Amino acid sequence: MLYAQVHLTLPAWIHEAIDSERAYPGDEAKVALAIELSRLNVEAETGGPFGAAVFGPDDRIISAAVNRVVPHSTSLAHAENMAYMLAQQRLQTPRLNAVLSPVTLATSSQPCCQCYGATVWAGIDRLLIGANSTDVEELTPFDEGPLPADWVGELNRRGIEVVQGLNREAARAVLHRYGLSNGAHY
Repeated sequence: MLYAQVHLTLPAWIHEAIDSERAYPGDEAKVALAIELSRLNVEAETGGPFGAAVFGPDDRIISAAVNRVVPHSTSLAHAENMAYMLAQQRLQTPRLNAVLSPVTLATSSQPCCQCYGATVWAGIDRLLIGANSTDVEELTPFDEGPLPADWVGELNRRGIEVVQGLNREAARAVLHRYGLSNGAHY
């Protein structure tokens, strides 16, 4: 029999880690939350060292997620993809900024090639990044895959502003801790 549904979940601890009523003004605060989620995911051994959150124009969380690749046996369960899917379900649209704008994704690390593609189509206006792909590949066993040479320019041409290096050292610290564990729970 073929599988007819996909069921993805976040770890139970995320409900305690997120205050859905709180506003996160400023880019650093948004990325700090994504990094904290990545840290908690590593600490709880519930997935890889990546966190992401989607914010609306009021600086409030629409969705938040962490990497769940190994727990769900699917390479698609990256933090950014999980955050996009949850936001799309919540707003009932595949293009988030079609119903709300501006929409911001804050992520603990630069999106890999898969999440880059999802970012093009998810309907966000701003992308905030902690660690870069070089940090990820230096500190963990991950291969981030190929991106266009001018990936930032490609996103900018599609109306997506990119801000890099926010709280980078904190993001690198989580990646480093995870790398020391030999990727036991990614």
